Amino acid sequence: MRFFLDLMSNPQTLRNIRIDLSYDGSNYCGWQKQKGHPSVQETVEQAIQNITREQVKLIGSGRTDAGVHAVCQTANFFTSSTIPIDGLKKGINSLLPWDIALLSVSEAPKWFHSRKSAKSKTYRYRIVTSPTRLPLIHRKAWCLSYPLDMEEMEKAAQLLLGEHDFSSLMASGTSIKSTIRTITNIKIVKTSCPEYLPLQIDEFRISVSANGFLKYMVRNIAGLLKEIGAKRIPWHHTQRILEARDRTKAPPTAPAWGLYLLEVSYPGY
Repeated sequence: MRFFLDLMSNPQTLRNIRIDLSYDGSNYCGWQKQKGHPSVQETVEQAIQNITREQVKLIGSGRTDAGVHAVCQTANFFTSSTIPIDGLKKGINSLLPWDIALLSVSEAPKWFHSRKSAKSKTYRYRIVTSPTRLPLIHRKAWCLSYPLDMEEMEKAAQLLLGEHDFSSLMASGTSIKSTIRTITNIKIVKTSCPEYLPLQIDEFRISVSANGFLKYMVRNIAGLLKEIGAKRIPWHHTQRILEARDRTKAPPTAPAWGLYLLEVSYPGY
């Protein structure tokens, strides 16, 4: 424990290691450690500690909720270990379960902080429409039994672009200093679900990039666009919902298993 405290108090004497990892969040309570529940952070931390033989603190770019997946999540940790980068990657990966893997490991500048240095993040939400159940994507996408109107969804999505108060699309009861966020890009792509490609089942991929996200923000955006696509809410009511700044004025939250963290952006690094 003393070594760990010294490590954190004087990180300039240590190596700063950046990792980019991918995971299926189905079996975890989310990224952040929670007592009595398996988390991605704790699972990776334990693997790192078993390789470096020292206690480390893994810093993630942000929290993903229970059941949420990551195509590429970024994290970093400080270590006095002299194990080469390739050795760290191979060793840590050898101790991780099948649903978590390091994509890359690199030496980072001492100033690099996976959360504080991030300038933007991109998430994707998957919605699949099919009249029958689809077992292969039961925990990988939000499956609906009815069609969605792509054009209506796109018109609503454009109203979400730019800087807004997203209180109506934030988890209720959340305490935070500012609910203002800027969405820099939002795109909806309609394609065929890859797991069921021969059947030509429609999949809607909603990708959202922003300078930051509120709790459940992307899932609430997906829930709103789904209701608009189902023509239960007119697309132009999106503006009214934002201006209300009231979570009860927006549709229910979309389930966690359709959400993926795609990328964390660090311009200039």
